Amino acid sequence: MSFEAELRACLELVLGEAPEERVEPRFWLAERNLGLVPIADPGSFSWAGHWLARVGGHAVVMFGSPSGILHDPSGAAAGAVEEGWALAPLELGRDGFGGRAGSGAVDAILVAAAAEAPMRRVEEAVALSGRGLDGDRYAADAGTFGGRDGGYELTLVAAEALAAAGVSPEEARRNVVTRGIDLDALIGRRFRLGGAELVGRRRCEPCAHLQRLTRPETLRALVHRGGLRADVLADGPVRVGDRIEPLGERDES
Repeated sequence: MSFEAELRACLELVLGEAPEERVEPRFWLAERNLGLVPIADPGSFSWAGHWLARVGGHAVVMFGSPSGILHDPSGAAAGAVEEGWALAPLELGRDGFGGRAGSGAVDAILVAAAAEAPMRRVEEAVALSGRGLDGDRYAADAGTFGGRDGGYELTLVAAEALAAAGVSPEEARRNVVTRGIDLDALIGRRFRLGGAELVGRRRCEPCAHLQRLTRPETLRALVHRGGLRADVLADGPVRVGDRIEPLGERDES
């Protein structure tokens, strides 16, 4: 059993459910407003609750104060705790994402030819399955965060959030600016973007990299308003003014 398969088994014990084999666990957790926080000194960490660890190269569930192995999917974990993670909400006070997305429209489309290159507006672009917007750095596997699976193909942000934060679409560095739709409600759901079909993966929160490329206030202004990371499931054209509509319930793939 691989470490990732063991991790899935650990998550199932703690949460009562786990991602399928083809889904990266951390992205699956992010869709549920959860993340794994690294523990600085896991060897001495003690917690009267569940936490995850790597012991002898195997994923296990730890529990209790002092902590011991509660669940060992491999049946072979032994030795010192090498790494540890606490399962924590990404946003305190919120159980998860969901609700009714409604429908909206494409307000603007932006692409950049290379990592850190200026964003430029276009009237239309083609969304490519498994890649992103044609003409954008991520579709060409040339983005800053390229080479990762899940949620790095296309980004969206609400025009309303940008206006409230005083941030321009070019500064936000997202591909599609939307209007009239709740992007949080699209996390874990399939949706139509113009002629393309996408799935929302997780929030596209601002980071130090974005702040470095823009101005010091950008990170604070876009916390919880930075938009949505999505993957393209089916090719199609996207034009300014196109409709954005959810295509059903949560996508568990």
